Amino acid sequence: MYFFRKKNPNIPQSFNLKVMHWINRIAIIMFILGVIYKMLDWFVFNK
Repeated sequence: MYFFRKKNPNIPQSFNLKVMHWINRIAIIMFILGVIYKMLDWFVFNK
């Protein structure tokens, strides 16, 4: 499987690829925080 392969040292590391991964991490974190906020809004702060 892809996840268990060793990194190929012959492939150069691209700056654009690193930036893309950081943007994806930030987007996933923001999505999770938004879902948590909505759940709290519905169940805890609902009056």
